[in-house]
Amino acid sequence: MRKTLFVTLSLAAGLSLAGCSQQTQENAEKTADSAASDAGATASDAVEDAAAAAGKAASEGAEAISGAADKAATAAAQAGDKIEEGVDKARADIHEKTAPEKK
Repeated sequence: MRKTLFVTLSLAAGLSLAGCSQQTQENAEKTADSAASDAGATASDAVEDAAAAAGKAASEGAEAISGAADKAATAAAQAGDKIEEGVDKARADIHEKTAPEKK
């Protein structure tokens, strides 16, 4: 949309300058060149800002995933400990119920 607006304004300026003096035409060209340069710099800044925002979001996402993985590893270790405790208790109960009585 900005390109269309810029092209339209450029054409209108070109047509209106047909009857202007050489100095006016040169000033208009300098103004148009300056506007194009400013537009290019603004677009470049916008691209850099978008890239920085995307990099930040990716970094934050990676940190969140890493934190979730750490929590999952901790939970798995705790579950393993509880399973081991349960197995030890079951083993002791089975041994107690099935071991021959001492005479």
